[in-house]
Amino acid sequence: MTITLERTETAATVGDLMTCPELQVSDDVMVDMAMDILQSSGVDHLLVRDDDGRCAGLLTRLHLAPFQARSWYTERTPVRDIVLDRAPFATADMPADAAAAAMRARGLDVWPVVDHDGHAIGLLSF
Repeated sequence: MTITLERTETAATVGDLMTCPELQVSDDVMVDMAMDILQSSGVDHLLVRDDDGRCAGLLTRLHLAPFQARSWYTERTPVRDIVLDRAPFATADMPADAAAAAMRARGLDVWPVVDHDGHAIGLLSF
């Protein structure tokens, strides 16, 4: 009797490649506070959560560039009111090659990864 074992290779998923988000902020944080967090931490992006703790988007230094002059406006503008990268987001079970293609199509360097309830569980970068 001969037993043949087939070797199956599974494609990498987003969950295999994602990293833990470095910093997260609430979407009600004011723009000037978000700028201070980015500058003091040395990171290039912040994960933004809504009131329910779900992922609301990814805020980068580029999104905050128009506010560099700092005025009364930055002290009174919450992050939720500025343009930032929003949904759709990647999921952990998404094939990595499909995620990479979506990121290229959207011009993203980093993409939030969410669970099926919309809570951020990681970040994907290529």
